[in-house]
Amino acid sequence: MTTSESRKIALITGSTDGLGRAVARGLAASGFLVLIHGRDAQRGEALVREICAQGGAARFHRADFASLGEVRALADAVRRDHDHLHLLINNAGIGTGDGGRPAPRQTSADGYELRFAVNYLAGYLLTRLLLPMLVRSAPARIVNVASAGQYPLDFDNLMLTRAYSGMRAYAQSKLAQVMFTFDLAAQLRGGGVTVNCLHPATYMNTTMVRAAGVEPTSSVEEGAAAVTNLALSRELEGHTGEYFDGLRAARANAQAYDAQARRRLAALSARLTGLDQHPGPAT
Repeated sequence: MTTSESRKIALITGSTDGLGRAVARGLAASGFLVLIHGRDAQRGEALVREICAQGGAARFHRADFASLGEVRALADAVRRDHDHLHLLINNAGIGTGDGGRPAPRQTSADGYELRFAVNYLAGYLLTRLLLPMLVRSAPARIVNVASAGQYPLDFDNLMLTRAYSGMRAYAQSKLAQVMFTFDLAAQLRGGGVTVNCLHPATYMNTTMVRAAGVEPTSSVEEGAAAVTNLALSRELEGHTGEYFDGLRAARANAQAYDAQARRRLAALSARLTGLDQHPGPAT
């Protein structure tokens, strides 16, 4: 484990492309040691070389978020290689469709509906496993990149084995992120770790948006500015448990404010990720 790192450390999931890549470049320029995450080692190492050539510091960690085992391995690697973690940005995700065609229902390596697994469960598990590092490094921040596209969770059909829609799968995974944000913020309130979430920008010019067959209407830079605002803004110090639309505080789907629904999701998330039996390192 490195003990001489003087820089603050940020882990950005899904940061070899698009929004995550732009945020990683910005944080590196701000002086962070940036932990790059993605599935493609070639792209990840290329971004590390680019950042280092410009005087920044970065490391690459490969993991496929369609496997909870790989999420656990990523958390193990971060804990092994670093003493602290000051910023966690849960950005990795998959979109609503492919080339404008309706997305078929797919499952993760663990047998869960793929969008719920990648967009929500992976980030939930990673956050829980890295929470002791964040608490130890306080003041620290967690930023969950959600979306204004939110759909209420049907706990009797959460894996969408009936009436599957890629749009619905994506939107319910994003609402789950918001619900987790509110719960975790309440749990950590007053402990030096803040947790917020946001819709960064609408239809950014990203691979995800283009793959859905949608014409981009905003830039990656606009979204990156919104994420960076939650990550670094001095004006937001101490703000926690909030949902933002871009740079403005906003209102999420009504289910996010339903305490009973959040409790159901929390219990289910712990069971699906195995944290109810193997909670990981204590804070």
